[in-house]
Amino acid sequence: MVRKEEILARTSNGLDVFRHYLPVKWRVGRNFLNPLYEDSKASCNVYYDRRSGTYRMKDFGNGDFSGDCFFIVAKIKGLDCKNAADFVEILETIDRELCLGISEDVPPETVRERQAAMRVVPLAEGNGMNGDGTAEPTGTEERTAEPEHKPRPYRTVQQPFTEKELEYWAGYGITEAVLNRYGVQSLKEYRSETKDGKAFGFTSTAIESMFGYVGKWGVKVYRPKSEVRFVYGGHTGDNYCFGLEELPPKGDTLFLTGGEKDVLTLAAHGFHAICFNSETSVIPANIIRKLVYRFKHIVLLYDVDKIGLESSEKHRQQLTEYGVKRLVLPLTGEKTDKDVSDYFKAGRTRDEFVKLFLKMLDSLYGDTMAVLKSCEIDYDHPPQQAVAIVTAGDVPLGSEENILCITGGEGTGKSNYTAALVAGAIQERETDADLLGVRVEPNRKGRAVLLYDTEQSEQQLYKNTGRMLRRAGREKMPPYLHVYCLTGMSRSERLMAIMQSMDKYHYLHGGIHLVVIDGVADLIRCANDEGESVALIDEIYRLAGIYRTCIAAVVHFVPNGLKLRGHLGSELQRKSAAILSIEKDENPEISVVKALKVRDGSPLDIPIMQFRWDKQMGMPVYVGEKPRAEKEKRKEKELAEMAREAFTRQEKYGYIELCELIQEMLEVKERTAKGYIRYMREKEIVEKEGDYYVHGQGRV
Repeated sequence: MVRKEEILARTSNGLDVFRHYLPVKWRVGRNFLNPLYEDSKASCNVYYDRRSGTYRMKDFGNGDFSGDCFFIVAKIKGLDCKNAADFVEILETIDRELCLGISEDVPPETVRERQAAMRVVPLAEGNGMNGDGTAEPTGTEERTAEPEHKPRPYRTVQQPFTEKELEYWAGYGITEAVLNRYGVQSLKEYRSETKDGKAFGFTSTAIESMFGYVGKWGVKVYRPKSEVRFVYGGHTGDNYCFGLEELPPKGDTLFLTGGEKDVLTLAAHGFHAICFNSETSVIPANIIRKLVYRFKHIVLLYDVDKIGLESSEKHRQQLTEYGVKRLVLPLTGEKTDKDVSDYFKAGRTRDEFVKLFLKMLDSLYGDTMAVLKSCEIDYDHPPQQAVAIVTAGDVPLGSEENILCITGGEGTGKSNYTAALVAGAIQERETDADLLGVRVEPNRKGRAVLLYDTEQSEQQLYKNTGRMLRRAGREKMPPYLHVYCLTGMSRSERLMAIMQSMDKYHYLHGGIHLVVIDGVADLIRCANDEGESVALIDEIYRLAGIYRTCIAAVVHFVPNGLKLRGHLGSELQRKSAAILSIEKDENPEISVVKALKVRDGSPLDIPIMQFRWDKQMGMPVYVGEKPRAEKEKRKEKELAEMAREAFTRQEKYGYIELCELIQEMLEVKERTAKGYIRYMREKEIVEKEGDYYVHGQGRV
């Protein structure tokens, strides 16, 4: 275990620690600008404290930066000297980054002999020092530190990769192509200077290979079999990041690793990765902020030894706002079994690594995946068939778990039409009751039938309820029918009342057969508010699914051709299984019912149904379908209006482009859109000129 006293003994009572971590020119006892913040007045100095027998720093401009060498390292590393765990990390960091050899039980004289032989001393992170005990040459003991931004002159002699060197990299799955892609070179020689201008260098041998991680900033020399493993030439700049330039514009996962070899190993196995100067280096938030937009997952993948685990967890907490995740490899943490390179060197495969990643996602997404499991389609076990509640001919308009939208202008008969639907829903067997042209599935099990009205007065709704009962051949309301006048409630209360009453009646009557909301727009403040509209229709659709019922939503505004207007209309258009529009005929005594949308097929192929008021019956009665010619006339007119709108956007369309536009505007399937194009050509609504379609002359 590293002790405070040992560090002081090997660093001239802390002086070497200050020299290591203060990257500016300074002398003991003389004031200088504090490099740890934007200091404007030289009022900081390092002095010898006779009382404690150690060197300390005093900043008269900012007392937060006054203390001994351990306090200053804590300040730089974001640690707390008063915290026992943090103080241990401070001691280990100084031992490691100054190559003191305390944790390795190396005697002080041996450390000095090594440094003298290699003419190197440790340097600061980002100034010629890597976090795992690497060193860079220096001059005399009484040197002064130079700014880290000053380039260190160097010269390299490159050579082709030897067979033995390629064999070394191949042990991690790294090929020569990967090495070339990341600018890794085999170095025959490396020559540079100390900060005092003294020359030094290294030469590659058969036993001690030497490689260079080359970048625009310079070179990082890697000597895997040597005591001095890393040396920098040039300078790393503020944010050394290996592998950043090799990343694709976008990707699914990016790993942040502890070293260059780990980046190469992951790249060799098909993963994207980068590393910073060391595991203890500060990860620049500005780089992560940019990468978040390019990658779905950013994952810390550090060594599984004590330093690696602590560093990765600390970085994860610091980068929480960016959603950075942490993956811990199932390794022992021993020297040869602690990082992702060791993981693959041991023979593990890409698929095994992907399984580890999936296991991490399972732990993150466990609750969501458990919920989704119940929503997953099991083809061997088909879902329960939805019953069609409202049909026209053989075409289902409203079925269980869906919304049926009914729209139209003022006085067109929407409320009477929906009353007919309710009349059909309270019949418990098939009858010949007049339901204004549609068929409603009988309520054979006596399930709840609910009508909520947000516009009519209580008196008017009472009269409509009476007509509804007469149409159904009943004198009294069945116990499962509940009719509510919501005009006296605020808009914010209405939806909650509907939700809670549906829940109660679902259990009271063993299910819900049909729900009618007459005036759905009155459940929100503004039908043109996108947020409110989306939330409302999503909730109605959710309720239909939960209670496995059909909800008929009545919207009181006039549609525009085959489209509903406003954000509420757009949402209903998307979520409804069918949309029926009720309009006045040329004969104002007759109302016509047109399909604007059906989930399967074309709405223009649905018969146009008609009803009118019968004084003798005291209610609307069905008067049959419009003649086929009328249906064709409607089809031609509305396709002509659609074409007129389309060709105001641009003059001509290709076939595929026109087909896609029709699908979008009319919300029909591709087959139906192609049929419309054929029909419009027959009616000369569109004409073909070469490979394009233009607006035709046969316009209605």
